[in-house]
Amino acid sequence: MSLLLDNQFNDLPADNAVDTKFFLKSVSHIPSFFDCLGSKVFSPIKSDISGNITTIHGVYIKDPEKYATLQQILEAEREAHGAKWPNIGATLALMWLKRGLRFIQILLKSLADGEKDENNPNLIRVNITKAYDESLKQYHGWIVQKVFKAALIAAPYKSDFLKALSKGEEVKEEDCWANVRLFLANFTPTVDAIYAMYTALDAELDYTV
Repeated sequence: MSLLLDNQFNDLPADNAVDTKFFLKSVSHIPSFFDCLGSKVFSPIKSDISGNITTIHGVYIKDPEKYATLQQILEAEREAHGAKWPNIGATLALMWLKRGLRFIQILLKSLADGEKDENNPNLIRVNITKAYDESLKQYHGWIVQKVFKAALIAAPYKSDFLKALSKGEEVKEEDCWANVRLFLANFTPTVDAIYAMYTALDAELDYTV
């Protein structure tokens, strides 16, 4: 599953600090994941993720040593922006980015775990719905939720999704899921660490868009 494994995330150190440089390198390939979902209706999520990555990268390159970890970025912005923080800068961008990453993580795990619509086993709507409900839905107003419902109707068949993840190669389904689990082995702890960091720093916001 080249699209995922070619851009594997790093193991975390004992303190779960996320290295900014390597995180940005791995996550820069994530927007292309949404191309595998086929429908252009998913392009707003792809665009948001790309924009958030750009914002974080823009802060990081100003002082790579100062911003060596994601937590160092958040702490520096908290000190610099005072009352405007965390609703500003890379802190806000990473807050939304982690939600998009959680969507991907839940979707892939649901598929790899074999969750499916027994009446339509080649559809992935139940998996996408679960991922959306548990990661993004609570932060979206009714208009955005309607857009998602439209995207759900246009979701690809599972077989087409797997082929897209494999960059068009014919790969056995069990091999695909093995590769997904291998990708999730580092991806999931990274996403979990970012969520834990936001909780520890009291940086989470719950407004809707």
